[in-house]
Amino acid sequence: MEPVNRFTRLSLSVVLFLMLSLRMYSQTENTPVVTTPGYTTALGIRAGYTGGLTIKRFVSATHALEGIVSLGRNKVGVTLMYEKHVQSPTVAGFKWYYGAGAHFSHYTRSEYYRSESRNYRYYYYRVRQDGSGIGIDGILGIEYKISPIPFAISLDLKPYVEVHTSNSIYMALDPGLGIKFTF
Repeated sequence: MEPVNRFTRLSLSVVLFLMLSLRMYSQTENTPVVTTPGYTTALGIRAGYTGGLTIKRFVSATHALEGIVSLGRNKVGVTLMYEKHVQSPTVAGFKWYYGAGAHFSHYTRSEYYRSESRNYRYYYYRVRQDGSGIGIDGILGIEYKISPIPFAISLDLKPYVEVHTSNSIYMALDPGLGIKFTF
């Protein structure tokens, strides 16, 4: 079994465990109810370079934790963000948010090469590289909770810096569009 498949299964298992834990934690009698205008928990997708499955949970009226499991062609990543939300005084359901967090990613890259010999024969060979990276993230975005239906739409900019095991550093702005089911 390839490492990416094991890591993908592990990441999805961790996200599922966190979702169930948050659900059971919110149903206990001693837990104070978080009152936020709009919703307490959201589950959805984020489209962008680090797009994937996302879950957001408000821990107070203005602070939230957001987790993103990004699944790419050769890359799997897990991001955790702490966000501060500011409600718009004029438009109900509209807010902007900012925050910071960290992420871990694992990637597999395969490159195919072709060489030619003197007898005009072609030889193909493959070079495979596996690696991991850790990084820090920032986020700045806007969100609109659609009032009559349980959905929220967000647009954000998530710059990050990542250090890889291949002794390289990557930086990106990573804009994204999110659609979440709220409850």
